[in-house]
Amino acid sequence: MEKELELLRAKLKQAATIIGQLTGTDSGLGSEGKRARDYFLSDRYEPDFLPWPVSEDQPIRPENLNAANDD
Repeated sequence: MEKELELLRAKLKQAATIIGQLTGTDSGLGSEGKRARDYFLSDRYEPDFLPWPVSEDQPIRPENLNAANDD
């Protein structure tokens, strides 16, 4: 179990690195990019982390949102 946890943490660090690369440097990262990077670097789990509502009845996908709130 400890080895699985270690591998999962390593995978999350890889995800944070990819997020950083895809969104650019810290100065051009934007608030949502920083939030995602920081989340995946942390040990916490937030069930409501996704910035869009998740509903089986009326799913909303990121491409349908207004991304203008990202600074």
